[in-house]
Amino acid sequence: MMEEAPPPASDRAAIDGVADVVGGIDPDLAHRLRFLLELDRLKGILRRSLVLAGERRENSAEHSWHLALFAIVLAPYAEEPVDLARVVTMLLLHDVVEIDAGDTYIYDKAAVERKAEEEHQAAQRIYGLLPGDEGAELRGLWEEYERQDTADSRFAHSVDRLQPLLLNLVSGAVSWHQHGVPASRVREINSRMATGSTELWTAASALIDDAITRGILTP
Repeated sequence: MMEEAPPPASDRAAIDGVADVVGGIDPDLAHRLRFLLELDRLKGILRRSLVLAGERRENSAEHSWHLALFAIVLAPYAEEPVDLARVVTMLLLHDVVEIDAGDTYIYDKAAVERKAEEEHQAAQRIYGLLPGDEGAELRGLWEEYERQDTADSRFAHSVDRLQPLLLNLVSGAVSWHQHGVPASRVREINSRMATGSTELWTAASALIDDAITRGILTP
């Protein structure tokens, strides 16, 4: 099931107020600040993965930050040479559309199939808040991530699969148990990690095998 998008926030008028004041000084800066304030809403989008201590669900802003660090630390394991700055930027931007569209559980096939149009509309609105061609440039990175047709986007996708896998394993696979996800489905979804890094997928596959052995995952 797709996570419900949050209702329109009551602070919209306050954001408009900031933009109006700054716009009288520097309209370009006003657009940038409006965009940046809008991104704060990502902190309110909850994912299915628990934080390691298990006391709450991770939010999408935390997820994006963690992925950026994953990319920096794991860059030597990229299957092909990558532009790390582009990869990090891509990962910080890739879930921005969830502000409007909500989080889609990767193991929910039906939800994944129907999310494309909602996310397309979200990208148009949110990246459209930026001035000039900059919104189009950042949206282009998001689209590249979605296509996974470059070395940068494939590696970004690989770490985006590895991080929640690790959170699920370390927190006792609570999310997988709640949604009845078997090991075969976990392996199917995460095997795509190999397109960006065969070494990371080899390690992840071994962890899935270990989870089955220990009874954390059902075959």
